[in-house]
Amino acid sequence: MSTSPYSLARTSPTTPAPSAATPLSLEERLTLIDAAMTVRLDEAKVAYEVNTSHIDTEPVDLADIITGPIDTASAPLPDLYPTPVAAVLQRAHHRLVSGGWCKDTLIDADGARCMLGAIRTEARGDRRLEADAASVLLDAIRRQFGDDVESVPLFNDAHGTPRLPLRMVDHAAGLADARGL
Repeated sequence: MSTSPYSLARTSPTTPAPSAATPLSLEERLTLIDAAMTVRLDEAKVAYEVNTSHIDTEPVDLADIITGPIDTASAPLPDLYPTPVAAVLQRAHHRLVSGGWCKDTLIDADGARCMLGAIRTEARGDRRLEADAASVLLDAIRRQFGDDVESVPLFNDAHGTPRLPLRMVDHAAGLADARGL
């Protein structure tokens, strides 16, 4: 019996070698396929190295490519919605996703915001726009969860994870856009 490192199936003296009549088990088939693929990948690696060895490559100097100033600050999110209330809700959603969500306060110590805190920040001091966005958000929440929801802050604080609050802000942005707000 040969113990070559390239042999695909090893048999021990206590187990008989599989004959052509006995079907291979799943493990045996997977072992054979794994060995065959390893050989093919090794051959492809060698062929790639041989076929590309003649190509001269020069290191790239990034100073030749980057010619302007590098701004690492994140760019403001472009408004996907043309209407002001929908745009505020969309920005509020983005702020919650990127800056974090919290409950029981408008803004926590880490800068995370609740649903209303995100709307207030993105309304940029326009109280009417803030009130309209909160009204659409409350309407979207009530459409899905019923009229028992008293306010946006109560809905926000009733959740332990940001999954539903974020989804509702995103849904409200689409609703405001559909209404032309």
